[in-house]
Amino acid sequence: MNTLRKLVSIDTVVFHWCLDHARAPGLTRFSRLISKLGDGGFYLTLGITLALFEAVDGIPFLMAGLLAFAIELPLYLLLKNTIKRDRPCDRFDGFDAAIVPSDKFSFPSGHAAAAFLFATVISNFYPTLGPLSYTLAALIGLSRVMLGVHYPCDIAAGALLGIGCAALGLNIFELF
Repeated sequence: MNTLRKLVSIDTVVFHWCLDHARAPGLTRFSRLISKLGDGGFYLTLGITLALFEAVDGIPFLMAGLLAFAIELPLYLLLKNTIKRDRPCDRFDGFDAAIVPSDKFSFPSGHAAAAFLFATVISNFYPTLGPLSYTLAALIGLSRVMLGVHYPCDIAAGALLGIGCAALGLNIFELF
């Protein structure tokens, strides 16, 4: 248990360090904008657009992505509602997040899970977009910390969950 306490302590220190830098002019607004990209609509819109207009990989990309999200979402909900880690804005007295969180618990980050899942799937079908998609995923995760609704470990866990579910979804998709 000592190791877990150390991890939580380091996570909290890094969270506060990020918040000390989050109040730079315009950064909160930028973080909100980036965070909104991770709400889900962007992924679905791009998937449908590619399915309609990209003849070679558009439909396979959409189908593999939907399969990966169908794997990720129940696992994410199970983890979040089993672990029940309080969000920073609910844990620290006198601290308010820059946005209203979409649910009660913070671990793992659903935004990070979805962003890294999407980045992994898009990298599989469109490798040249890999660096851009992973950079965007990292920015989405970082924005959630900067907005005060997640700890860094929530983001890391979400990223691992997203990448793992994408890999599983892609492997299952290739069987068919």
